[in-house]
Amino acid sequence: MLVASILKLFYWLGARFDLSLLLQAGLMVIVQLVLLRVALQNRPLASAASNIHQPFAGSREGDTHVKRPFEFWQWRQAKPYWMFLAYFSATLLVLQILFGRLDSYVALQGYVALGIEATLPLPQILSNQRNRSCKGFRLSVLANWLLGDAMKMSFFFLAESTIPWSFKLCGIFQACCDSYLGVQYLMFGEGPVDSIDGLAKELKNLS
Repeated sequence: MLVASILKLFYWLGARFDLSLLLQAGLMVIVQLVLLRVALQNRPLASAASNIHQPFAGSREGDTHVKRPFEFWQWRQAKPYWMFLAYFSATLLVLQILFGRLDSYVALQGYVALGIEATLPLPQILSNQRNRSCKGFRLSVLANWLLGDAMKMSFFFLAESTIPWSFKLCGIFQACCDSYLGVQYLMFGEGPVDSIDGLAKELKNLS
């Protein structure tokens, strides 16, 4: 989300879309930076015991460990996160200076930025489908996403200001993904009760 929001800031330089969307992207950058700083300051120290706190630690795809190239966004030190964001922003600035007047580059930049944002629900969809369960995915989160999609699509298609088609198409895709999450919730619910939870309920009934 942070990468997508930074891209949208540079996208505005070429597309000059509605100012409210620019302000939203800027606010998201600030919020995500604050959250990143808090997360890095409060994460447990790297050790074998705290390995479970590492994102995707021990996750598997079949018999193959899932490992990101160069341990992207799983670094143990805080510095690589800020260095990546600095180099990423600097690269976008250079590209903006070189190609910012090309309509094709501006359009590509917009679709990449909004495409990243639109595909954010896909990992949750795949996880639900693989586990045949929506356990751990709160219904309130889904409701907020669907409400946000409805408000966003209304603005994209009813606003009097010019809204690029990249916003509309990627917004439609994201709304479809969120709607399918709703379908999954209806199909799977929270899935079967874990054995530990079931044992706890049995003990409670016996007491």
